[in-house]
Amino acid sequence: MELFQVDGLSLLAIPQLAVDVPGQPPGMNGGDSDTELRVLRRTAEGFEPFQSLRVSGGEDAEFFRIGRRAFLATASIRRGQGPYEFGVDSQLYEWDGARFVPFQSVPGFAAKQWRHFTLADQHFLALAQGLPLPGSRPSRIYRWDGRAFEPFQEIASEQGYNWHAFRVAGHDFLAHADHLAPSVLYRWDGARFAVHQKLAEQHGRAFASFSADGEEYLLVGCILSPSRLLRWDGESFVEHAVLDGLGTREFAVLHGRGGLYVLRVNFIHGTPAAPTTALSSQLYHWQDGGLRVVEEFPTSGGTDVAVFTDDRGPLVAVSNGLSADVRFATESVIYRFTEQEHQ
Repeated sequence: MELFQVDGLSLLAIPQLAVDVPGQPPGMNGGDSDTELRVLRRTAEGFEPFQSLRVSGGEDAEFFRIGRRAFLATASIRRGQGPYEFGVDSQLYEWDGARFVPFQSVPGFAAKQWRHFTLADQHFLALAQGLPLPGSRPSRIYRWDGRAFEPFQEIASEQGYNWHAFRVAGHDFLAHADHLAPSVLYRWDGARFAVHQKLAEQHGRAFASFSADGEEYLLVGCILSPSRLLRWDGESFVEHAVLDGLGTREFAVLHGRGGLYVLRVNFIHGTPAAPTTALSSQLYHWQDGGLRVVEEFPTSGGTDVAVFTDDRGPLVAVSNGLSADVRFATESVIYRFTEQEHQ
């Protein structure tokens, strides 16, 4: 789920991993992945269809700008109806003033997440990817050369899932989440990204960073292991707290009148062969030096959460990827965030 504004339009991009195949038994690793990414436009009545982009096995969309130019990077994990092809190009689109048009294709293998960030006026795009299959590729960072994105640095990975770029104590960091290999925090050394510390042994999915009470924190989300809140001690991140429950897929930080909030979206419990998809996800409020659950909300194979602010305050978009009976046809939800006293 990617909420953004361009040329006076409020748009929402929603990638589609797969659609149900009539007669095919339910399963999260099935379906038809020759899909399209949906771009919706916000109106006074809600969101309506605006544009469809040919993005097979869609896993992610990342909107970013370079000067006056606007781009949408899309990640494709696979194509076909089974057996699937995972060596799929991921597509970058550019806004032409009225719609998104193809700009660049990037070779990939089971691509899952793009992240755009800048360092010293340089633009980078990082692609998390890979599966333990022949022909797999490591996660890779690309750098803008003024005309296109060119390969810059490979990041060791087995099943890459996500990135998070942030700055702490004068250091620029890039966290990489991997399901099978360790999730690792990298530090920009002025020329490349160097290993700084390990963040999780396995099952990495997502990160979020924030400042609170004069300290810097990093959330490390894992799906089959406990997610943890780490605190910067001046040299590295150390464990501050462990979050209850498994299944973490994504985080978002929200700043409201009542202070700092964190949204956590959970994907599944169990195994891909027999998943439980109808779960509760959490809203945390920063209180007394920690994150306290103040509300839970239903998700069904939750995959992402995005925060967007309009003239009435924050909106929270939550994407759901699997129904309770493990079908792809399920609804994503946009919430209006309202605050109340949490005691």
